[in-house]
Amino acid sequence: MGHLTSTKLKFKLRSKLKDLYRNLAGEYQQKSFSQEGEDRILARLFHGQDVGFYVDVGAHHPLRFSNTFLFYQRGWRGINIDANPDSMRAFKTSRPRDINLEVGVGPETEIKTFYQFSDPALNTFDPDLSKSRDEEESPYNIVETSELAIKTLAMILQEFLPNDTEIDFLTIDVEGLDFAVLKSNDWSSFRPKCILVEMLEVGLEALPSSEMNLFLQSQGYSAIAKTMNTVFFLRQGN
Repeated sequence: MGHLTSTKLKFKLRSKLKDLYRNLAGEYQQKSFSQEGEDRILARLFHGQDVGFYVDVGAHHPLRFSNTFLFYQRGWRGINIDANPDSMRAFKTSRPRDINLEVGVGPETEIKTFYQFSDPALNTFDPDLSKSRDEEESPYNIVETSELAIKTLAMILQEFLPNDTEIDFLTIDVEGLDFAVLKSNDWSSFRPKCILVEMLEVGLEALPSSEMNLFLQSQGYSAIAKTMNTVFFLRQGN
C-alpha cells in the first residue's frame, strides 16, 4: 500500500512539474506567423506603436507565412495584394479591416502568364523560376496557368492608399520578381519606414554589392537585419 501511495505521489509530482513548465513556456512564448520570424523583428522595430499601416505584396494567406497578421491582431491595418485567383476570399473573411486586392504587381501594366503550383506559396509570374521548380525531382509541380493583369505598385498605392497615410512597413514576397515590384514604386511619393524583401541565395558577404541593396541605398535605405531569405531595409532620415 505504501509503495502504491509513493508511486501516486511521484505521478502527481511529475504532472505538476509538467503543468508548471507549460505555464512558464506560455508566459514567455512569443507568437509568430511569419515563415522565418520576420514579424518578431518588425515587432522589435515598432515596439510600443499601437496603430500603424502595412502593405503586403504577395500576401499569399491571411495567417500562413504572414508578416502582417501579428500587427493586424494588434489593431493595425493595411493593404494585402496577391495575384492568386480567389486568394482574397480568405482575407475578406479573416482580415475585414484591411484593403484586400487580387491583382498582380510588376514594372508595367500588362497581361502576363501566372504559374500556379501545388503549393500556392510558390505561385509566380517568373517563367524561369517556375521551370526550375517544376523539375521531375521536385516535390512541387505546376497545376495551372492563367493570364492575369498586372499593375505597378505606384498605381495601386495611388488608388488605394488612404489619404495622408504613411506606410510603416512594406513587405514583398512575389517569388523571383521582388526587384521588379520595388522598381515599380514611385519613390518620391511612397516611402515606407521599413521594407522587407525576399532575397534568395544572398548571404551577408554578397549583400552589400547586390543589385537590390544598391538600388535601395540610392533611395535612402540601409540594410539593418536579415533572416535566411528576407532582408530588412530601414529608411534613413525623414
